[in-house]
Amino acid sequence: MEAMAQPKYKGRRYRLDKPELLAPAGNLEKLKFAVHYGADAVYIGGQKYGLRSNADNFSFEEMKEGVEFAKKYGAKVFVATNIYAHNEDIEGIESYLRSLDEAGITAIIAADPAIIEVAKRAAPKLEVHLSTQQSTLNWQAVKFWKDEGLPRVVLGREASLEEIAAIKEHVDIEIEAFIHGAMCSSFSGRCVLSNHFTDRDSNRGGCCQSCRWKYDLFEDGREEQEHWVSEEQQLMEQPAPAPSPFKPGVTQIPLFQPEDNQFTMGSKDLCMLEHIPDLIEVGIDSFKIEGRMKSIHYVATVVNVYRQAIDSYMADPDHYVLKPEWIEEINKAANRPLNTGFFYDTPDHEDHIYEPEEKAVPYDFAGLVMEYDEHSGTAVIQQRNHFKPGDEIEFFGPEGTFFKQTVGPIQDENGIELDAARHPLQLIRMKVDQPVRHFDMMRKRKG
Repeated sequence: MEAMAQPKYKGRRYRLDKPELLAPAGNLEKLKFAVHYGADAVYIGGQKYGLRSNADNFSFEEMKEGVEFAKKYGAKVFVATNIYAHNEDIEGIESYLRSLDEAGITAIIAADPAIIEVAKRAAPKLEVHLSTQQSTLNWQAVKFWKDEGLPRVVLGREASLEEIAAIKEHVDIEIEAFIHGAMCSSFSGRCVLSNHFTDRDSNRGGCCQSCRWKYDLFEDGREEQEHWVSEEQQLMEQPAPAPSPFKPGVTQIPLFQPEDNQFTMGSKDLCMLEHIPDLIEVGIDSFKIEGRMKSIHYVATVVNVYRQAIDSYMADPDHYVLKPEWIEEINKAANRPLNTGFFYDTPDHEDHIYEPEEKAVPYDFAGLVMEYDEHSGTAVIQQRNHFKPGDEIEFFGPEGTFFKQTVGPIQDENGIELDAARHPLQLIRMKVDQPVRHFDMMRKRKG
């Protein structure tokens, strides 16, 4: 591919010579994969005060283990405490923050000024990073938080590159920005659909992703119903009017055909892989990947690709090229169509998903490499999803491992030949076409 165009903006990073790659970790295993695959830091949730109450989340003991593991690789661990607190949420926050400090956590990510002030008083060694939930988008707001003593601001997803350039010009502070993952249909995640539909508070960790549901359209009314029935009475396949659950005695009139696709309000996912030079040169200090609820395969794949791209650009900016295989890899982890969010322009109707979308070929995490014998060319694979001889698979890993092969004969730990690897975490021995390492992953197409 041709070399990339020169970035338009120039900005200076605050404390880091190289942008930090910040990865999500919904549990301890995901944390280890994220670090192994190249994350400089990970963000996790504790069992209180975070916005992903449905993630596995971490006990204090797991946090300590995660911190010790991360330290071995020079990585840091941040904890999201980014709820908007009600009065009943405040009780216990001091002891919770002190426990985070004792566990070795580097920073908390917070939005509520009450939590920020408690942290500064009760656990002064903990850095406080301002959460994206604060919707910070301009340099004067960033300066306000710098004056409050915060070393880093996580910008709202609505910030453009031009706005980031202005922030870096006016304020000497670390800027963290989301560069990959799901985008909220609401403004910086401030949504109450979940509250109304399921009584789960979006801003206290309970979001049920109502915008991702499938919807049909109805109209309430009696006169319209009579007109609609008389006009369409010959189309007997039309859905019959149904009583409205919202207005007793009022009939719902379908505004759709039976063959119509249901729609969602979901936005396309963010992906800035093709614009790494712009992100680096504008001066963003931390590149944040969304997805504490995502799979191990997703975390490892996305972190691995961005790690390679960042390192490649930093090693030789003038001769940097975007490799097609990076894009191919990202698409293997994609859940939805991808776009560039607000970085270059304001998204419009084409950046939302209103009907079933084309999806990339999905892949399953089939196995984890545990051992490799270079003399026999045999690997010990820990099974993570069903596979069998004859399956087409891929190996990939954090140190450049990537190759495809067909699964040959497989054996269990006792040398007994198997017709398939069916049992979760079962150890399987098989020949591999190229050398592999511990923590390399094996995947296969679904279906």
